[in-house]
Amino acid sequence: MALFIDPPQWPAHGTVFSHLISDESVDELHAFAEAVGLSRRAFDGDHYDVPAHRYPTVVALGAREVTAGELVRRLTDSGLRIRAAHRPSKVQRVLKSRFGRLFPVEALSSASVIRDDLLYRWAEPHRSYHDQTHLLAVLNTIDFLERHGESSGAYPRALRLAAWFHDAVYLVDGAAGEAEEASAQLAERTLSEFGLTDSEVEETARLVRLTTHHRPENDDEAGALFSDADLEVLGRAPALYERYRLGIMSEYGHLDAEIFTRGRAAVLRTLLEQDPLYNTRTGRDRWETQAKRNLAEELQR
Repeated sequence: MALFIDPPQWPAHGTVFSHLISDESVDELHAFAEAVGLSRRAFDGDHYDVPAHRYPTVVALGAREVTAGELVRRLTDSGLRIRAAHRPSKVQRVLKSRFGRLFPVEALSSASVIRDDLLYRWAEPHRSYHDQTHLLAVLNTIDFLERHGESSGAYPRALRLAAWFHDAVYLVDGAAGEAEEASAQLAERTLSEFGLTDSEVEETARLVRLTTHHRPENDDEAGALFSDADLEVLGRAPALYERYRLGIMSEYGHLDAEIFTRGRAAVLRTLLEQDPLYNTRTGRDRWETQAKRNLAEELQR
């Protein structure tokens, strides 16, 4: 095991806390925390908060004592660290700001009603991966691909609106394509009532439906960009891909393990058969090789 803890020095709730991490995997961290009797409520994305009175016990049971600086370095080097801007408390503030940029000032009051409904949907308790952090990642990746010269098509705002709506309805027990269709219909109803042009509403809904299979036509530049933004997670470093994998497992945790494994394997095979997996030049250059490696290793497991 590779568990590390820094000294109790972080004040909160009338005491001081340590941070407990693993530089191997989140699974290992959760298993150790359970073994030493730490509540899951003490988990904060990449570490457990350990009150000072529990520190000696956690060390005695195997956590290595390190300085706060070394703990942060180990967590960062492992790829498991969650940046402050991506922690749940920060993500929602960033998303509210990002949504506000999509509409003129005079429309913000009305638009906030749509925004708050979508944020509520993205925070539903059954989501472990398809949550507000994923939404922000897709929005950031759209920006990244545009900065690298990928075309957003005739309706750049539709790409961002599609990101907000593409998993707004998330069903873990629905038929294939059911959630995507329901999300697209939600976009059509909501945005039509809000006063967007028919063309922009149609483009938003079209992009949402595209996430059913992530296979845009060869001349569909906006579809290529949006599909790659949604699949960017597959090409992340192994530790970050593992976080994604665990999130998916958690969302389907109510299923029998054999049923989940069979269904997940089918998804992995389908993704591996897509050649190329990414549709933009930037996506292929940046993520294709690592994504295929991640998918193949998970399938082999």
